[in-house]
This record gives sequence, C-alpha cells and structure tokens, in this order.
Amino acid sequence: MTGKTTRLGNLRLAGGISLFAVGWAALALAQSTDPVTGLVSSNAVVLNSRTGKVYAVDPADDAVIVFASGQRNGTRVAVDATPVAIAVNEATNLIYVANAGTANVSVIDGETNVVTASVKVGARPYAIAANPATNKIFVSVAFGDTITVIDGTTNLTTASKIGNADSITVDAKLNRVYLAGYEDANLTLIDSSPKVVGKIAAGIHLWGTAVNEATHTLYATRSGNTALVAVNELSGAIETVTLGRIPCAVAVNPATGRVYVVNDGDDSVTVVDGVKNTVVATLRVGSRPQGITLDPKSNRVYVANKHSDSVTVIDGGHNRVLRTLETGKNPYALVVNPNNGLVYVALEGPEPVEVLDPNAG
Repeated sequence: MTGKTTRLGNLRLAGGISLFAVGWAALALAQSTDPVTGLVSSNAVVLNSRTGKVYAVDPADDAVIVFASGQRNGTRVAVDATPVAIAVNEATNLIYVANAGTANVSVIDGETNVVTASVKVGARPYAIAANPATNKIFVSVAFGDTITVIDGTTNLTTASKIGNADSITVDAKLNRVYLAGYEDANLTLIDSSPKVVGKIAAGIHLWGTAVNEATHTLYATRSGNTALVAVNELSGAIETVTLGRIPCAVAVNPATGRVYVVNDGDDSVTVVDGVKNTVVATLRVGSRPQGITLDPKSNRVYVANKHSDSVTVIDGGHNRVLRTLETGKNPYALVVNPNNGLVYVALEGPEPVEVLDPNAG
C-alpha cells in the first residue's frame, strides 16, 4: 500500500485493505513476526496475457522485474522510488507502475522494456488499473482522497477528490470503473472525468474485489462480517454469501463461474458457485493466506500463505488441495501464466519475487 510506513496503528496488508483500527493492528502485530515493511498490493505482480510477460515490483531497488514468457530469470527496469503496484493495458502494451515513494507513475513500453514517461499523480500513488476500452489509467493515492486519470495516448492527467480507494476494478466490456475503500461502506462507480456516477451500498470494511465480465457480476469481500457481496452490474441487485473469518482476496474463474475467496482469519479458502451464490466447499490452506490467482486452462487455484511461507495448489475441478509449495519469506501476491503454468510470487523478504513450477517434481 506507501513507502516505508510502520505497522503500528495504520496497518496495510495485501489484497486491498486500508486503515485498521488500532486494536486490530495490535492483534496483527502480536501474531506476526514479519519485518516492518512498506505498503504492499495484490497487483505487485501481474501478467500481460497477450505477450506472456510477467511484471513484478522490487520496492527495495526501485525497479520492476520483467519476465519474458516462460522465463524464470527477469530483466530489471529502473523506475521511480518504491514501486508497489502495476497495471497493464494489453490493448497498447504499456505498463503503468505506481511508485509509492514519489508522486509519479512510471510508463514502460512492453515491447522494449524501456520507461517512456513519468507521470505526476500525487503523493504516494497506490491502487492502479487500466481500462483498455478507453485507454485510461486510474490511480489512487494512499491515505488520500484523490483519484487521477491518465490519458494513455497523451499522458495528460485529470484529478478529482472522490474518496480513498484501496482497490480499483475495471469492467472493460461495460466500461465501468469501481473504487473500494476499507473505511467506505459503498462501492463507488466513476467515469473517466473522473467523477462519481453511482454508489453501491456494499457494506463497511471492503477488502478485495473482482469482476466476471462474462456474467456482469462484481464481487467484493467484507472482512468485518465474513461476507462476499455479489453485485449484478446490470440490475444493481445485491446478494451476500457467508464466508470464513476475515475474507480478503477474491478471484473468479470465468470458464467455470466459480468464485474463490481467501479467508485470512481462519486459514481457509471458500469456493462459491457464482450462478447460485452458494458455498460449495471450504478448503484448509496455509497460515494467514492473503493472495490468490487461478489458471482457467488447468482449473488450478493458487493461494499465497503469508505466515507459512508457502503457496497452496488447489484442484478447482474437484475442490481439493493438491500440494503445498514452499516459497521465500512472506508471499502476499501471485499470478500464473496459463500458457506454461509458471507461478510468479511477490515476497516481502530478501528477494522480491519467486518463480514456481507447480508441475515440477
């Protein structure tokens, strides 16, 4: 979530969470042996599905590591201070990096791996998302209420004081952009101005968000009362599904319609039928899971277990845990390349990223 803040009082975790109450922060500290770090984001590692390239932040070295398709060794690209989150515009093959240690977003040419611009958006840029349908990039700032929109053609910006956003979710098919903030009881719908065009009463303590563009359904986890909120984007109808304790990250398999939610508080993953909005399975994973990704081709789900330094591999077809893979320190975000099955894991340790082959051995 920003550069080099402590975990006392204001605590941020992967998956789109903002400011916790002091009591919860103290509890988290009492249960954690993690080093004091800066902000983290579920978009610390991302895939360009058109090129197969994977991009991962390296906040300590002010760099983004670029992995060519199928490669385990990456190329470092220097960016501005403390990169924390990345967005890819697959339509233009441009990569946008939120550098929380500055007020800038770095723009990387996906073909040449060269930084072509540094765009000022305000101090401590954090959440970032691209809308390929409009070639607009949306950026929030940590601990602030300003949303900035970058024009992908000119790199010119417009900004408005709309509210704090810990996650930004885009439905490119419907040309909709949603903001979610931990301390906001609403999901906020904005346009490219940017201005607010609608609010959805989703409940307080929103954490992770995901959208199924095929069914026009937006999902948001409510960490405070163990619920998944499913919003029909066309009708506005809302349904809720009861989950495990402190649900955080969420991922959708568009091929099966299944929704997978990580429950950070009880070390589990809840599997939800996205059509019926009912729970079909609850699976035990590692300690304090926070990140999740899936491979629609193989129907495999991968969960980053931050406190057990591992990734759990789930068979989505049979709702069972296949294996647990050891990782470096404090994995918090991850992405899989469906073309080769490699899993790229963002770490809060000495190494910023690790590449896993779940099929090896």
